[in-house]
Amino acid sequence: MMKYFATSMMCVDYFNLKDQIKIIEKHTDYYHIDIMDGHFVPNLALSFDFIKQLRAYTNKAIDAHLMMTDPEKFIDLLMELKVDYISLHPKTIEKDVFRIIKKLKENHIKFGIVLSPSMGLDDIYYYRHHVDKITVMTVEPGFAGQKVIPEAIDKIKEVFEYRKQHQLDFLIEVDGSNNFETFEDYYKNGTDIFILGSTLFKEEDLNQSYQNIKDYIGRIHD
Repeated sequence: MMKYFATSMMCVDYFNLKDQIKIIEKHTDYYHIDIMDGHFVPNLALSFDFIKQLRAYTNKAIDAHLMMTDPEKFIDLLMELKVDYISLHPKTIEKDVFRIIKKLKENHIKFGIVLSPSMGLDDIYYYRHHVDKITVMTVEPGFAGQKVIPEAIDKIKEVFEYRKQHQLDFLIEVDGSNNFETFEDYYKNGTDIFILGSTLFKEEDLNQSYQNIKDYIGRIHD
């Protein structure tokens, strides 16, 4: 399966956003938008207005990752904003999950599930066949730049084996600590999409930073 790159827009330099988006647009496969409510996680992040402005700029896939206590309230708004994926944490949708799935599928929006480090696959068993993407978080949700939780790497492989066992076709994405110390482990355990954040943006030359990451993963593949 091909490998893809999602760019975490909470890590951009907002003082240079216009110039950075021109480079991001050349390299990224997905725009990853973290929306946090300060309640589900102890942080605030990007807004729906940010998605609206970004959608006007790009035709590439936008994935809205909702770290919110009550995400269902915002599904209609995200549909209006024409996002491509809505990625949700199982515990926040357990009462409404089949209603949400129906709404997303009827509006041609892909359904993503996000597994935090302590969350397993049992919680999604009865709707596993509806999932388009599973995001494995290798850090606790809420803040960029954290170190990987080693046990979470085993979960990537578990999700990969789960996909084979149940003959499913969802994508496997990894969110958290995507860097030159972890890329190989993530890749070899079955990652399809790498979310690039702090490691990507710490370099002054963003274009070269993308290229360095792509070259490195290409060498792993070879």
